[in-house]
Amino acid sequence: MRVLAIESSCDETAAAVVRDGRWIEGNSVASQIPLHQQYGGIVPEVASRAHVQAIVPVIKDAMEQAEAGWDDIDLIAATRGPGLAGSLLIGLNAAKALAFARDLPFLGVNHLEGHIYANWLVSGDAETPEPRFPLLCLVVSGGHSDLVLMRDHGDLTRIGRTRDDAAGEAFDKVARILGLGFPGGPIIQKAAESGDPNRFKLPRAWLKGTYDFSFSGLKTAALHLVESLHDEELPVADIAAAFQESVADVLSAKAAAAAQEFGAAQVAVAGGVAANSALRAMVKERVTVPVLLPPLKFCTDNAAMIGSAAHYHAARSERTDLDVDVLPNWPIAAGIGA
Repeated sequence: MRVLAIESSCDETAAAVVRDGRWIEGNSVASQIPLHQQYGGIVPEVASRAHVQAIVPVIKDAMEQAEAGWDDIDLIAATRGPGLAGSLLIGLNAAKALAFARDLPFLGVNHLEGHIYANWLVSGDAETPEPRFPLLCLVVSGGHSDLVLMRDHGDLTRIGRTRDDAAGEAFDKVARILGLGFPGGPIIQKAAESGDPNRFKLPRAWLKGTYDFSFSGLKTAALHLVESLHDEELPVADIAAAFQESVADVLSAKAAAAAQEFGAAQVAVAGGVAANSALRAMVKERVTVPVLLPPLKFCTDNAAMIGSAAHYHAARSERTDLDVDVLPNWPIAAGIGA
């Protein structure tokens, strides 16, 4: 099965052709980072207009890379949520229009679930084993930090979530506090490389008895630290290293504990923050079962992961009606006991 997938949940316009849920035949991403850097964050209206301009070119590019015509496509998929409503509308409506015009089945995919399926993707003809269930998934993207137990395709339970600022949001806000710019993740990681994470002690919100996360207090502590040093030259590298260490410490510790409690066969890390080298190293060090880490280019938003997720939904004969709307606050899964 070949899926043409479209992703437009935030500030990347992307399209991909994915075969059998694993093999990437075409993959195109148009990033908007230069558009938003001058504002220090994503401007929804600017993002929506940029998606309108980029959507047709990225679809054409992905199809050309795959050397695929419309008769080669079996399914159209698109991100339905969560994300920015205006951005989601562009990709979802483009996908629905293509499905209607070509009389092809359509699937709306959860963006966060897509991030998990980045761990299924392979390039070329590599024979890479599929992830094993039960799979403990740490999903850390811009606006979300979730721990999800995946017992099988379509069987997901959220066992932990962010209660306030997600890890990615905290990276962006602390980068702004330090005057480093946007996006915060890669800039803080680069600054932290020359810093001492032990010079400053920043807090960890453990939220004992739960697998939930909270990074709002950490962000505020970083702000207060910067304000307290106003008469000194700001030690940006040391603060960045201490902040990054605090985030990675909590995320990796909770993932390791959850994997043990729920008997996970493997742990998968996914989402934009999964590109962080400190987090990747700490998870591998602490988790006692094999750890799956997507290639860096598939940690950030892309359509190949949406195509992979769509394939496994379609394999269970799932389809989405063409009259559906976007779901900007769509959770990745129901929580325990829901």
